[in-house]
Amino acid sequence: MKLHPCEVSPEQLRWQCDCSAFPFHTTNDIPPLKGLVEQERPIRAIRFGLDIGSPGYNIYVSGLTGTGKTTVVKQFMDDIASSLPTPDDWCFVHNFRDANAPTALNLPAGKAKTLKSAMDELVRQLKAEIPKAFESKEYEQSVHALIHENQTLQQSLFNQLAEKARADGFQLEISKMGVSLVPLLEGKPVGPEQYEQLDDATKADIEARREPLQQEINAFLRQVRDINKMSRDRVNDLNRRMGVHAVGREIDGIKELHSRLPKVLAYLDDVEDYILSHLDDFSEDSQQKQESSSASKTTLEPAPDPFLKYRVNIVVDNTDVQGAPVIIETNPTYYNVFGRIDRWAQLGTMQTDFTMIAAGSYMKANGGFLVVNAHDILLNSGVWETLKRTVKNKECRIEDLSVQYGLVPVAGMRPSPIPSKVKVIMIGNREIYHLLYELDEDFRKIFKVKADFDSQMTNDLKALQSYASFISNRCHHEHLLHFDPSGVAEVIEYGARLVDDQAKLSARFSDIADIVREASYWARRAGREIVSAEHVRQAIEEKFLRSNLVQERIRELITEGTILVDVTGEAVGQVNGLAVLDLGDIRFGKPSRITAKTFMGKSGVVDIERESKMSGRIYEKGVLILSGYLGACYAQERPLSLSASICFEQSYEGVDGDSASSTEVYALLSSLSDLPIKQGIAVTGSVNQHGQIQPIGGVNQKIEGFFDVCRASGLNGTQGVMIPVQNVRNLMLRDDVVEAVSHGKFHIYAVTTIGEGIEILTGVPAGLKTDGAYPEGTVNYLVETRLKDYAEGLKKFAESVPEEKKDTCQKC
Repeated sequence: MKLHPCEVSPEQLRWQCDCSAFPFHTTNDIPPLKGLVEQERPIRAIRFGLDIGSPGYNIYVSGLTGTGKTTVVKQFMDDIASSLPTPDDWCFVHNFRDANAPTALNLPAGKAKTLKSAMDELVRQLKAEIPKAFESKEYEQSVHALIHENQTLQQSLFNQLAEKARADGFQLEISKMGVSLVPLLEGKPVGPEQYEQLDDATKADIEARREPLQQEINAFLRQVRDINKMSRDRVNDLNRRMGVHAVGREIDGIKELHSRLPKVLAYLDDVEDYILSHLDDFSEDSQQKQESSSASKTTLEPAPDPFLKYRVNIVVDNTDVQGAPVIIETNPTYYNVFGRIDRWAQLGTMQTDFTMIAAGSYMKANGGFLVVNAHDILLNSGVWETLKRTVKNKECRIEDLSVQYGLVPVAGMRPSPIPSKVKVIMIGNREIYHLLYELDEDFRKIFKVKADFDSQMTNDLKALQSYASFISNRCHHEHLLHFDPSGVAEVIEYGARLVDDQAKLSARFSDIADIVREASYWARRAGREIVSAEHVRQAIEEKFLRSNLVQERIRELITEGTILVDVTGEAVGQVNGLAVLDLGDIRFGKPSRITAKTFMGKSGVVDIERESKMSGRIYEKGVLILSGYLGACYAQERPLSLSASICFEQSYEGVDGDSASSTEVYALLSSLSDLPIKQGIAVTGSVNQHGQIQPIGGVNQKIEGFFDVCRASGLNGTQGVMIPVQNVRNLMLRDDVVEAVSHGKFHIYAVTTIGEGIEILTGVPAGLKTDGAYPEGTVNYLVETRLKDYAEGLKKFAESVPEEKKDTCQKC
């Protein structure tokens, strides 16, 4: 069968993968792919970003979902992290100088647990040893000696004062109110009533003798206070010596374990000083009170734990980490990333302490790598600004989110910041990258490396082998049925179909993995042990069937005549255009009737979609190009005297894109030339002002959508689709479409110019200018003749209008 010069042969309608490229019986015979198929550009960028240690070289990984970004990043990080040193543990301890500013300590990996255990054991030992030390016979004897010495000295001073008072006629009495002087008369004490009966001279004499003695009493009381203070100091000194003996022995052992850690040694010195000044906390009475308070169910406010200060709160434990940590944060809320300070409710207030501090993923990734999602980071309040500040300042602070935005300062815990060195890998799409790069000046300073993953890859032998290894990997990893060469080839062809390109394959391996799983399911259901091409095709068909309800409904409406689309016959000024509907999970082609009406006037081309504001900017640009094309072809010698309207019939929603601009040109040329267009041929393709046809997207969906409509109405051998010649490489049509073309029941035409297209649609030559004129009987000749008639008719009409009406029309 002889083909039209512009007709595409069946061999060009679909690229077919040669099964001979796979020298194996099943994918079980080849080694599974390790990781994912590598892409050189992003791989080099990731390797560079992970290796360089300079500040600001964090990595933004961009690309479509399913291209393996996270998997590749994690694989590289694991390889690099294993060769890096394991970072320190971090813990918070009580600050004995400022309880609201807990101290952060770093210790070699695994040593934080050692310190925590040692401190817990220290408290346990001191609870037992300190009471023993103060119950010893030597301690009791020393205390009794100090008390006896104190009492003896006070008694001696008292006796001296009492003798002096008696010599001056007074008797000393000691009561709860203190030391008082009672006057003596004839060696007997004088009571208050008797004193009042004395004459004034006697009273004056007594008071005169009382005043100097009162000063002596005051001096005596000061001496007693000094003696008591000295005794207490000596007792405290004795207690401290006993405590040093008990405490020092235990703490010295902990110091020896951490002798190379100055911050830990300074903390242990503070612990020792505090314990020695609070030895009463370890007494048996104090411990019993603490236990009874904790056990009591009626106590509204339990006594504070005096031993809480000696605990160690480990927030980052790298004991089991080999190399640098790799943290993937899947829920990057503020507190998950930067840590939090937990609280508990007590008597209507919120309480906390340093043991309630919890680290976030950023702190856990200290010395290693943190992977986050860009969209999630921007979605969670406070995370992006805090992340930038943390990266720039190289320190991580744990504080409440309210502190970040609070206008009124709130008293609370302020843990000391922890120095941090984290390589941040942020994964997102290209739109977020460009927005941040343009609008946030800090972004380009802290994310200097971009790793851009492509959604497609070159279709070559290496790619075919990678696909086969990937299928083998999925089969082994998920215990799926293995594929024979025909099944692998069908999956690869599906990969080419996903990107609509015979020379490319899809790099969105999540979609490929889905088809592998579903094909294995259908093969197992059919009782097969190996997946072949038929099962892959069934999986693709079933996947499409699950989502194509809308397409079926539209096709039914066209078949029953509700949506007007002719697939047979001819009509003037009427062409079938093609559009693609993208519903997310499915894309399919839909034919639409495009009509044009031309008449005498000066309005030019009026697009009804544009005037009704139902079109997008790209579509409007395509309509404006039509006027340029018509002017270039037919208005070189006279003005373009034309009024024309173009309409997408039965269009009830917005229209955008320029893929119908060539279709609109054909409708205009048909209306002007009065030549009918074959309704069995649908058209897609944009056009420039030179009349050249330009490529469009969704070519496979458009062809198949019109084919399904034609098949529903009955294929007659004259139907087909006209596409830009540049889109031939994008053809990956279904097998039933290729078969129909092979039998001459359907046709695919590829054109380069408007002239080629109008010839196919009308069966009349377009005509090229020779000696300044188009050949008679050609499309261009008929169009130009009609435009001349419009111009002459418009001129005659203008001459017949009276002058006063012309002035009125001009003013209007």
